[in-house]
Amino acid sequence: MSTVQVQDAYIVAATRTPIGKSGRGVFRNTRPDDLLVTALRGALQQVPSLDPAAIEDAIVGCSFPEGEQGMNVARMGVLLSGLPSSVGGATVNRFCASGLTALAMAADRIRVGEADVLIAGGVESMSLVPMGGNKPSFNPEMFTRDENVGIAYGMGLTAEKVAAQWKVSREKQDEFALASHQKAVAAIQKGEFRDEITPVEVIERRPVLDSGEVIKTTRLVDTDEGPRPETTLEALAKLKPVFAAKGSVTAGNSSQTSDGAGALIVASEAAVKRFNLQPLARFVSFAVKGVPPEIMGIGPIDAIPAALKRAGIQLSDLDWIELNEAFAAQALAVVDSVGIDRAKLNPLGGAIALGHPLGATGALRAATVVHGLRRRGGRYGMLTMCVGTGQGAAGIFEKV
Repeated sequence: MSTVQVQDAYIVAATRTPIGKSGRGVFRNTRPDDLLVTALRGALQQVPSLDPAAIEDAIVGCSFPEGEQGMNVARMGVLLSGLPSSVGGATVNRFCASGLTALAMAADRIRVGEADVLIAGGVESMSLVPMGGNKPSFNPEMFTRDENVGIAYGMGLTAEKVAAQWKVSREKQDEFALASHQKAVAAIQKGEFRDEITPVEVIERRPVLDSGEVIKTTRLVDTDEGPRPETTLEALAKLKPVFAAKGSVTAGNSSQTSDGAGALIVASEAAVKRFNLQPLARFVSFAVKGVPPEIMGIGPIDAIPAALKRAGIQLSDLDWIELNEAFAAQALAVVDSVGIDRAKLNPLGGAIALGHPLGATGALRAATVVHGLRRRGGRYGMLTMCVGTGQGAAGIFEKV
């Protein structure tokens, strides 16, 4: 019986597009595969010495891979970006943890020696493909059997259940939301996202009916659209609950639906040496755990200890923690249950301010962790999130 020798997987490039608001934002008419192309090209620009032909595969997360982000969007992105046709493409779906799962899958293939260079990423346009997809079709068993009803709960209702069970008040949720905006606005003003963002050229065409002309305008988008400097506790307090009549979860203390894409390049030590690459971080460990679907937001409570154990470190060893803010209620439940140090939590704001383009978020926030550790210092970082239908995922990074 042969023994597989595990090797390290290094992140040598990490980038993302700015995040746009869905529906009315800067990317409302931008195809998700075009956003992915921008992220892929941006990642390649970070490693000019890498031969693109050495890349074996691209694994890309997407929560609703249909419509404009269907047809195996990973492969579409590879081909449209100008990468060699020898580079494969696979689209994976673990809802909100799709991008992180794609990164873990790429790292695993490096670790066991099946590949030397891979791309991992995530993409989602919630402007062009709505939550649930264009044609939701639920299994009737979700509604006819009590033990399955939790699967059918909408995300907002699960947040209300977490708020009630973990006793997270409306005031605490709004305070958390305000802090997210304040940190994100400050980060933008200080240029903290500059290293991780690849700007997107947005082209718009407007017909002039009288002359029959089509006016083409181009603008470069280089800043996240979601953070609001004018946000106040008073304004947040005036918002009405949107998921339960007497609830506490509002649009203001929930993540924003968004559009965006991210890409990372993962390499073995042999590839690092061969192409003279500078590793940004080592991908240390990954864990996923299932939880009851009706309280899906608490998934990280189980996933975080598992990822830490596999990494061989303690919670106190972490210097940077990215906890995806699906809802303030679930984020606070996780923080209090796990014992997360607030000083290390989402230093640049989270999804309540920056946005949450579902399947892309894992790749976006991985780029934030990697560049954040290098810029601010620290050794270990973690990315964790809850997942629809009841899962939690967590990944650990080590600065190199």
